[in-house]
Amino acid sequence: FKLPSDCFKYLGWCDIEEHSVRGNQLHCPRVREGPSEEELFFRKEEHTLKKRKRVTDPEKWEKRLQENWENCAELNLSFQDLGDLYQVENFKRILRRLIRVEKLWLVDNSLTDLSAIRLPRCRELNVNKNHFTSFRQLPKIPQIQHLSLAENNIATLSGISDFRHTPLESLILKRNPCEFQERYRQLVFSSLPNLKILDGIPKLPEDCSPPDVRFFYRMCTIL
Repeated sequence: FKLPSDCFKYLGWCDIEEHSVRGNQLHCPRVREGPSEEELFFRKEEHTLKKRKRVTDPEKWEKRLQENWENCAELNLSFQDLGDLYQVENFKRILRRLIRVEKLWLVDNSLTDLSAIRLPRCRELNVNKNHFTSFRQLPKIPQIQHLSLAENNIATLSGISDFRHTPLESLILKRNPCEFQERYRQLVFSSLPNLKILDGIPKLPEDCSPPDVRFFYRMCTIL
């Protein structure tokens, strides 16, 4: 039996009428868009359409103001189940509006490339359990202090020096292939001299010695 709330299950919070909750008042909003009308008919879930209506331009603007992503300082957009391209594009649309966010969690979203996104005030970013393969696929985060990249697929440290001129203090790369690279900790700290903590372990005296120059000649990077 269908529950009375079933007709709301594909709606975002700002699509529900008669409330004034704004995006910067939510810490873990669901931002994944629902299926298209054709998909709902195919699924035999057309009963959910009765809550949908054509949106006029003024209503679109009103919705944009209600989302209010520009004023979010702390936001958790993890576990959004971004299974379709149009879901990813809508997700990136929201990320581009986060011009004031300082703490952002994007865990387990199957993300592969956010290089076109800029988060100018972000100090803490958690993108654990995604599909990043390179540091260059991350968003532009000039003010980053704490970055967590655990359980991605980053195989080399190529591009890590891009963070050299940021205030990055703490970096987590656990369960990435690059963690098993020879002289891993020394290479990371030599690339990021201001880094204080790597994978939860503070910088140790042995991490400060420069990596063996001969090691670089033995490396082969395949792009």
